[in-house]
Amino acid sequence: MNHSELAAFLKSRRDRVRPADAGLPTGPRRRVPGLRREEVAQLAGLSADYYTELERGRGAQPSGQVLAALARALRLSGDERDHLFHLAERPLPAAAHGPAAHPQPALLGLLDRLTTTPARIITDLHETLAQNALAVALLGPAPLGRGLDGSFAYRWFTDPAARALHPAEDHPHHSRVFAADLQAVAARRARDADVTRMVAALRRHSEEFAALWEQRDVALRRTERKRIVHPSLGVIELDCHNLFSEDGRQRLLWFSAPPGTEGAAQLELLSVIGTQDLAPGGDRLGTGPADGPAHRHR
Repeated sequence: MNHSELAAFLKSRRDRVRPADAGLPTGPRRRVPGLRREEVAQLAGLSADYYTELERGRGAQPSGQVLAALARALRLSGDERDHLFHLAERPLPAAAHGPAAHPQPALLGLLDRLTTTPARIITDLHETLAQNALAVALLGPAPLGRGLDGSFAYRWFTDPAARALHPAEDHPHHSRVFAADLQAVAARRARDADVTRMVAALRRHSEEFAALWEQRDVALRRTERKRIVHPSLGVIELDCHNLFSEDGRQRLLWFSAPPGTEGAAQLELLSVIGTQDLAPGGDRLGTGPADGPAHRHR
């Protein structure tokens, strides 16, 4: 592994990212043009000591998971991310070249500017790629990894705990919406291995999904009213908006409420209490832990 080149590349990218772009506060005493080392470590879910050793050209060879987390924290482009893997002498993940493997820069730029409302970027299979602090406060940290375990749509039908995010009387509606949404995705991504694998697993493990799939209803999720069960604020009624990437493989979700409504007041309160109900480590990139009733997933 080329320790010195990896260290120099990490530092050059760190200097380029403004704190505001990463959702971090700025202050008059900041001495560096970009992020501090400890801020990169926080965003990537790493210890400050470990990241410091990387930037000093020392330490063990970072794993692919660590490199992917650093690529997200440092806002690397696809080419820059691949370069990071090459410097660390790690093979590119099988999905690294796919459009859903890394948050698209346009959506990530918009997410960085949504500081007063919960927002996150997901794939069309409902895997979380990035989220802001208010999304963590509202929905809980996102799970690690991609694939079946990283998909909220898959967990909705296979893990009863995932449904605690919404009131029980709303569950049938969400089931229908998820199935109809996946029908549209499966048609658009015909013969795609990831989609085929997920649909087959859902039909095998969930009788409810199998029955809904046979109805062949089709409708992409766009804007809808949702009720979310929050551990401190109770049931919050919000509008969920979806902005699709040009290829349809990623979506920026954000939540809002009409002015003067109870939902708007609850969002204001959410911005005050922030993530104090959540354990440390759940950052905007969705790499924090996901244990306990407060750590629910979208």
